[in-house]
Amino acid sequence: MAARIIDGAAVARDIRAEAAAEVAQLRAEGTVPGLAVVLVGNDPASEVYVRSKTRACHEAGMHSRLVQLPAQSTADELFGTIDGLNADPGIHGMLVQLPLPPHLNPKLFLERVSPAKDVDGFHPMNVGRAFVGDPNGFVPATPEGIMELLRRERIDTHGKHAVIVGRSLIVSKPLASLLMAPGPNATVTLCHRHTADLAQHTRMADILVVAVGKPGLITGDMVKPGAAVFDVGVTRVDDPAAPKGYLIRGDVDFDAVSQVASAITPVPGGVGPMTIAMLLRNTITAARRAHDRTHRRTPAVAR
Repeated sequence: MAARIIDGAAVARDIRAEAAAEVAQLRAEGTVPGLAVVLVGNDPASEVYVRSKTRACHEAGMHSRLVQLPAQSTADELFGTIDGLNADPGIHGMLVQLPLPPHLNPKLFLERVSPAKDVDGFHPMNVGRAFVGDPNGFVPATPEGIMELLRRERIDTHGKHAVIVGRSLIVSKPLASLLMAPGPNATVTLCHRHTADLAQHTRMADILVVAVGKPGLITGDMVKPGAAVFDVGVTRVDDPAAPKGYLIRGDVDFDAVSQVASAITPVPGGVGPMTIAMLLRNTITAARRAHDRTHRRTPAVAR
């Protein structure tokens, strides 16, 4: 029996509608959530992604600001831009779009973003908060999007074995922390493309998440019957027969695995749309926190 297709695009539309309602409430209270994106250079893929973020902000009623710097910008110029946005009360969320030009070390600039505005969840303070389960931090949008799909699709995680193929700080490691936390209560195995006998591990998964960037890495015989499979990989593969000359492929052999799994995310249209939706949610959370701090009443002094 073919797997149920998890429609991440439909779920993301629901979340974005919910975000618009939350923005309307904040605007009524006097705060317009603002997201700033810093883009250095003219990387075509980054420009497409930034336009998608900007459009999503406008559709939700949020304020967005794109700060685009020349590719030859110095470290001091980028630091100055980040510092200015950190100090701007109209900007509640900020992200530095990666990749940066080779002469700029991304670690230095991601750490310069205020943790309170780090809606990408890449600052070490937010990484640590995610690891220990502190809700005051921000979790990167992609792993939080996967958790939201699990919740909305009613996929049971309690006591289940989740296997994550990948070891990035952007997806795999924070997702492992989220799945192991009280509530989800999953048992997690973290693998990567160099794990010896990878199939031995993936075949044990009740929930399989693959985030490597190697098209077709996971084949049908590597998946436990009835598993829920989440494909995070997005790779452009040249195909002269395709209308655009290329196809977008995931890390999972969709045709084969969909005959084995109970549920599966497609590529595109699965995990990807959730990323921008969760970024909006993080920005709204940052705006709500800033609003509450600004409007907090000073306790009366006892007489």
